[in-house]
This record gives sequence, C-alpha cells and structure tokens, in this order.
Amino acid sequence: MLLDKLQQSFLFMNTKEQKLQAFEELLGIMDELREKCPWDRKQTLQSLRHLTLEEVYELSDALLGEDLEEIKKELGDVLLHLIFYAKIGSEKNSFDIGDVIKSLNEKLIFRHPHIYGDTEVKNEEEVKRNWEKLKLKEGQKSVLAGVPKSLPPVIKAFRIQEKVKGIGFEFPNAEEAWKKVEEELKEFHTEQDFRKKEEELGDIFFSLINYARLLDINPDTALERTNQKFIKRFQCMERLAQEENTTLSELNLDEIEQLWNKAKTIIKNP
Repeated sequence: MLLDKLQQSFLFMNTKEQKLQAFEELLGIMDELREKCPWDRKQTLQSLRHLTLEEVYELSDALLGEDLEEIKKELGDVLLHLIFYAKIGSEKNSFDIGDVIKSLNEKLIFRHPHIYGDTEVKNEEEVKRNWEKLKLKEGQKSVLAGVPKSLPPVIKAFRIQEKVKGIGFEFPNAEEAWKKVEEELKEFHTEQDFRKKEEELGDIFFSLINYARLLDINPDTALERTNQKFIKRFQCMERLAQEENTTLSELNLDEIEQLWNKAKTIIKNP
C-alpha cells in the first residue's frame, strides 16, 4: 500500500527539463491563441483584469477547501493570466515573460541577503523587518506604499498592520491589543452621531483584526469560514422547510429558530 502511494507520488515529480518543456509549450500555446483565436486576440490588459480577480478568488476557494486537485487547476488558470499579461507586454515592446522572471529573481535575491549575502537573522520576524527596510531602499517612500488600494478591507487592514509591525509599531502582546478593542467598543456605544458612530465601528473592526493577527489568526480566513458555515446551515434550513412543504418566509421566528438548531446538528462545525 505504501509502495503504491510512493510510486504514484513520483508520477508528479517532473524533472527540471520536463518543467521547462511544459513552460515552453505553454508559451507556444499562448502565442498561437493570441494569433488565431478571435477571443484571445481581442483581450487587453483592462479586459482581463476582472477575469484575473475572479480566477484568484476561485483559487482562494480551493485553498480554503484544501482541495489539491482543484488548487492545481486554479493555479493553472492564474498562471495563464500571468502569461497573457506578459504576452501583451511584449506586443507593446515593453516587457516579456523573461523580463518579468528576471526582475523577480533580482528582487528575491536582493530581499534575501541572509541567503545570498552576509546578513544574519535569528528568526522569521527579523526577516520581515529586513524585508520592509530593503523595500524602502528600493525607492518606496512609505512602509505602506506596497499595500494595494483595491484590496478587500479586511485583508487591507491585516496587511497595513503587518507592514507597520515591520518597523516596530506594534502592541507588546495580544492582551494589550484586546484592551484597545474594549476601548473602541465603549466609544462606539457612547457615540450618538451617526457618522462618528460609523467611524467608531471601523475602529472596532480594525482593532479586532489586529488582535486576531497577534493571536496568529488570519481574520479574513476566519470570517470566510464562518460565511461558508452559515451558507451551509441556511441552505440546510431551506431543504428542511421544503421537506415540510413550506418555505422559510412562511414560518415565524420561533419556527425558523427550531429549524436553525436542527440544521446545526446536521451541518457540523468545520
């Protein structure tokens, strides 16, 4: 049994030459599609943008589900988009996939002096601090310059906090961060003006995200798992109501709560 599994795993261990051959074949396919396919020929940097975001979110779903076969598929879709952008760049005489990879290689070497230089680091935290300092040396004017404006708010808040942590702007521990959450909660409850109350709610979210980060919990992942759990339970409620020849909208709150509790016993927590 173990031997069979080991033999099967070797099927996926392509040699370096095979990987390069597969990549070269992909580049050839991209060239051919761009030349001969009406849809591929029509695409621009802007027309692909929203499709790329969709593919990244599909990869995110596969990662959360830890579905390796689906992850492989979605990685392929994302890779196709990267190749597509590089192809368009080459048509504009700006850059090609080789330039993209070379630039990446140079950046990785520059930002890892503890591997490719004589810098010594004790742990992961020192690596992160050095990373932010090196990015400033590359010309960035702010530690937060690398946070994309279009990131979803929860992820953006998390990344902002990670960035400023790199230069030492950080609570000493999670307990101190939780005190900030409690402080923001009090300010929210006492505020009467709607606009200011909205601002205080934002402060609560930001503080909770910071607290979660200090506990080594990714808040975006935690929230998405709760979203998925709620969807499964709610859809189970809908099926239960259908089995009773009714719909949720026809039930009162007590009846809905009974179905909810029943759904919770059927759909166990992930």
